Amino acid sequence: MRFRLPSIADVKDHILTAVFLLMAVTLMVGRYQGGLDNLRKVSVTLFSYLEEPLSNIRVYRQALKTNTQLRKQNVLLLDELNRLRAAEQQNRRFREMLQFKRSSELSLYPVQIVGKELNQVANSLTIDAGTNQGIKQGMPMVSADGLIGKVIITSPGYSQVMPFFNTLFRLSAKLQTSNAMGIISWDNESISELQLNYIPQTISVDSGETVVTSGSSNQFPPDIPIGTVVRTEQLEGKETQKVFVKPFANLHTVAEGFIIKFKPDTSIKKLNKQYEDLLE
Repeated sequence: MRFRLPSIADVKDHILTAVFLLMAVTLMVGRYQGGLDNLRKVSVTLFSYLEEPLSNIRVYRQALKTNTQLRKQNVLLLDELNRLRAAEQQNRRFREMLQFKRSSELSLYPVQIVGKELNQVANSLTIDAGTNQGIKQGMPMVSADGLIGKVIITSPGYSQVMPFFNTLFRLSAKLQTSNAMGIISWDNESISELQLNYIPQTISVDSGETVVTSGSSNQFPPDIPIGTVVRTEQLEGKETQKVFVKPFANLHTVAEGFIIKFKPDTSIKKLNKQYEDLLE
């Protein structure tokens, strides 16, 4: 089958139609050129008015995204800052404890406080050492600041300590300047003061004087710092005065300390027992 190319006569109608359409479009464009220009101006003006709010919306969305990222970064930085501050405080306490241990001739075992009960009369502390570490009932607990309390209950891995803010706590103490001895106790009336009782009124007691353990009771080693004198109270009808003492150690903030592996002299215990038997 032969393929025949169309002749000009066959397509002339199509050519004429295309030419007329092109002329019509040209005339229409030329006739309405002013309208097109006006439409173009209106479009440009409209887009110029819409550009600013649309750009503001884009800027606002970008600002929201940036603000969210900044808040997250701020939280991370605050967390890092708090951890650095906590590490700094812990390092400071460890340096103080290390210095205290180096300067002390006592047998000290470092412990951490893992539990506190400081909202009642029978306050107590729980430490992470027990009989497995050689901790025994009656051993004193101290911090780098001073006396904390004494061990009252032990278990293989933990022990319970009676702090000085306990109505059952009693300890023989003395004024460092005059060596006048008395008994340290707590009356549950103030959460910041201890009382040193049985100090004779004839003894001059100055504010700021240091109170330490006396060692006479054979329970604690002598000269462990307890606190400083803040005021005195004369007791009417008695020959003694009450001395109020502010402890060096803060039970609410202390987190570490030492157990003094102190063993009372059994010979002194025997002498005291023999004396008591003689008085019966």
